[in-house]
Amino acid sequence: MTTITKIKYGGFWVRLCASMIDLLLWIIIISPILWETYGNANFYTTAFMMGATGYLLTSILLFLTVILFWRFKSATPGKMLFKLIIVDSETLQKPSTKQLVLRYFGCFISIIPFCLGFIWVAFDRRKQGWHDKLAGTVVIRKNA
Repeated sequence: MTTITKIKYGGFWVRLCASMIDLLLWIIIISPILWETYGNANFYTTAFMMGATGYLLTSILLFLTVILFWRFKSATPGKMLFKLIIVDSETLQKPSTKQLVLRYFGCFISIIPFCLGFIWVAFDRRKQGWHDKLAGTVVIRKNA
C-alpha cells in the first residue's frame, strides 16, 4: 500500500517570521564577540562596521553558522521552530553542500532588487524564492 503525502510548502509569512527569529539569535550571538573585539566603540559608532576585521568576522561566522545548520539540521533555528526544512526540489531529500552554498549566495541576489527574490515566495506555486530556484531547493513543512 502506497501512502501519498501532500507536500506543504513553507510560505512567505512563516519564513519571514523564522528569519526574524534567526536574526535576533544572530544578534545575541555576535554582539558579545564584537564587544570583546571592539569594546563600547562598536555600539556607539555611526559606521556600519568597525573596519575589515569586523566585516570578515561577522561574514565568515554567519556563513559557517548558516551552512552548518542547513547541512546538519536542514534548517536554521527559526525554521526548526516552525518545523520547516530545506530539501532538494526534485527528490525532497537533503540538498548537497554545493546546493546549500549556492542557496546562501543566492540570498544576496534575492536581496538586491528591493528583496524581490524573497517576496517571490509569496507568489510562487512551490513557495520558492530566487535563491531556492537557483539552488534547486524548496522549503517544506517537516512531516507534512
